[in-house]
Amino acid sequence: MATESFVIRTPASSANIGPGFDVIGLALSLYLELHVTIDRTKTTSSFPLNCRITYEGDGEADVPLDPDANLVTRVALYVLRCHNQRSFPVETHVHIKNPIPLGRGLGSSGAAVVAGVMLGKEAGGLHHLEPSRLFDFCLMIERHPDNVGAALFGGFVGTYLNPLKPEDVARKEIPLSEVLPAPAGGVDTGAQPPAPPLGIGHHIKFPWSPAIKAVAIIPEFEVATAKAREVLPAVYPRADVTFNLQRIALLPVALGQTPPKPDLIYLAMQDKLHQPYRQTLIPGLTEIVESMTPSTQPGLLGVCLSGAGPTILALATDHFEEIADRIIARFTRQGIQCSWKLLEPAEGTQVTRSQA
Repeated sequence: MATESFVIRTPASSANIGPGFDVIGLALSLYLELHVTIDRTKTTSSFPLNCRITYEGDGEADVPLDPDANLVTRVALYVLRCHNQRSFPVETHVHIKNPIPLGRGLGSSGAAVVAGVMLGKEAGGLHHLEPSRLFDFCLMIERHPDNVGAALFGGFVGTYLNPLKPEDVARKEIPLSEVLPAPAGGVDTGAQPPAPPLGIGHHIKFPWSPAIKAVAIIPEFEVATAKAREVLPAVYPRADVTFNLQRIALLPVALGQTPPKPDLIYLAMQDKLHQPYRQTLIPGLTEIVESMTPSTQPGLLGVCLSGAGPTILALATDHFEEIADRIIARFTRQGIQCSWKLLEPAEGTQVTRSQA
């Protein structure tokens, strides 16, 4: 085999669906693609870490193309080095096609992490790595299992983390710098990264009614996840926690019923744990979420913030364009331009191989 080529296709995702803060994720039919070619006839490479990166799509002017700085390839290197492979195979070319808006609450970083883990598996010939083990690698880098769980496994998923050690319970994330040395211009430091413990996180797939689609309204500004977490309180009122627990018990059942019950879904999608606090970052958020109900807007089931925002996700059965136009009009009054996409639940990360 002279040349090996394969495509990794990873979906976008929406986290925190309704009351499911840091728990529930939905894979969406918008895909990050890695088109990978490895020339097995070559024995040396002029590229750092044997890898050339090219990129097209959202953030094209800003995404780094050094393999030890780009998130996708840096994650892949983590997987490779945990298996005693210090770099990519000689003459690896990774062409990234990314239509997922960066920093908009549609899981762009989660998709990059999942695609990177899969790249490490495929480039390194690590075919013994099962999906559950790949999930461990993802969670060493991004400890928000709802996004990476949806992107890896697909569909509508509930996720949870296992406490590994007493000191780990309080930790929310393990920075990438802890599992890989800081970028060093392509120079291998020789450091051995810590391999993930077994069974960091788990997931379960919930049913989803085929009648339900997702209308994603995407404002033209970014909200950093770290900034969106800073506005959240350290302690919540018991009544607000109970409010969310009641609704999260309803939501997976409500979204799996056919035909959907609009009033039940609308009730089940309400939240008091993150959306009220993030309205300071997203002008008009509360008004937008509360401005429409199934009784005032045909086809609507419920509205919520997608991830950390600013994207708004409206679940609906029809009248998609009308719903999008009404929400966009609210942003327009704030001087914010938007685009929108009609999406549906997607399968998880897929790999397609070809040989030449």
